[in-house]
Amino acid sequence: MTATPAAVIVLSAGDGTRMKSRLNKALHRIGGRTLVGHAVAAAAGTGASYVTVVVRAQKDDVAAAARAVVEKVLIAEQDDVYGTGRAAECGLQTLPPDLTGTVLVTTGDTPLLDARTLLQLTAEHEASAAAVTVITGVLDDATGYGRVVRDDHGNVRAIVEHKQATEEQRQINEFNSGLFAFDAAVLRQALAEVGVNSAAGEKYLTDVVEVAVGHGLLVRAHVLDDLWQTEGVNDKAQLARLGAELNRRTLDKLMREQGAVIEDPASTWVDVEVTVGADTIVHPGCQLYGATSIGAGCEIGPDTTLKDTEVRDGASVIRTHADLALIGQDATVGPFSYLRPGTTLGAGGKIGGFVETKNAQIGDDAKVPHLTYCGDAVIGAGTNIGAGTIFANYDGVNKHQTRVGENSFVGSNSVIVAPRTIGDGVYVAAGSAVVEDVEPGQLGVTRAHQRNVDGWVFRRRADTATATSAKQAIDRAAHEESTETEEPQGN
Repeated sequence: MTATPAAVIVLSAGDGTRMKSRLNKALHRIGGRTLVGHAVAAAAGTGASYVTVVVRAQKDDVAAAARAVVEKVLIAEQDDVYGTGRAAECGLQTLPPDLTGTVLVTTGDTPLLDARTLLQLTAEHEASAAAVTVITGVLDDATGYGRVVRDDHGNVRAIVEHKQATEEQRQINEFNSGLFAFDAAVLRQALAEVGVNSAAGEKYLTDVVEVAVGHGLLVRAHVLDDLWQTEGVNDKAQLARLGAELNRRTLDKLMREQGAVIEDPASTWVDVEVTVGADTIVHPGCQLYGATSIGAGCEIGPDTTLKDTEVRDGASVIRTHADLALIGQDATVGPFSYLRPGTTLGAGGKIGGFVETKNAQIGDDAKVPHLTYCGDAVIGAGTNIGAGTIFANYDGVNKHQTRVGENSFVGSNSVIVAPRTIGDGVYVAAGSAVVEDVEPGQLGVTRAHQRNVDGWVFRRRADTATATSAKQAIDRAAHEESTETEEPQGN
């Protein structure tokens, strides 16, 4: 049976001043989640009964970001006493005082740490009956890290910060990750014994190790080979570096576990919550964000951005930007299409080149193929909207809706002035400005009589290239006419 922690405390109370940002470090994003969101997702993935996030700087925003991932997460506010030990102590105060079992302590800035690793830590911790287990790693050069000092039996005797380490201790390559498993009772008691460091004015979580060893309790190390999971974000360069590695892992998972085809991982960016079905091809230059869901056998890209968009099986979406849209089975979109929020394209439908849609419900097999703005519209199944059509939905104060029935045809370069209803089986003549409803079976036509004004160019645009070309064309036509009317000469 898999060991499950009783609780996970996520430490996310720091300012993150090295980020050089007005935004708290925990609120920066990679893979579509905040850093604290990644930490909360990993903690919740263990199945722990309680997940607590410790906050201080920009506390309301950090708490909201945590709850965006797990609504029922507990929030603890760190007081004026600084340090990881005090943060953990504040986190404990949100948990039942009689809580038993394993309490994990993680940080809000290690976004690649996953639930599987936390479960492995819990299992090893409980199997060894240790009071404390620390996740460690090994580096060729561990300069700057706290060193893990072991005894002859391999048990941890101390964690020594680099500044306080002796020359001999600095030769140790095993470092402290800051990620721990504790027996709940031991953590509670040890933190009560840990004092505030007089020089730094902080209470350190690593001092719990010293207290536990002093009481003769067992402290173990869980060595992690995947050091990416222990790496924290301290500045924006690290944020980008970890973001790239997270993206690589996300793409690898899509290909290996979901059967997607990612043609160029180097130019493809996908958020962690995105799903891509089997045999869907993602061409280079694509970004798939948020809760985007793509079915099987689709073609996405190249150069396509989808955010919170659902694409159903067999659809093709090329050189398109879509946000909060739904693209139906076997539908086609693009190239150079812009689907704004509220766009729904039915099965077999088409949104073509240089088309912009917004709050548009386009029925099965309906087509909006070229150069059209389609806003606040409901278009019935099988209807075709001609090139250059504008749905004039805004009167300067309010937006209005247009409804076009099934199997209708709107001619090119038409303007439909909302609110309008165009019935089933209707034709709208090209170039019409539709200002009245059109009933089923009717042809809607609104065109002014064409008038050609002779000589206008010569009077109003004299001495221009246009006038010269017009004169030459008239002369040629006159010459051709005179040639055709000449009598044939006899011998």
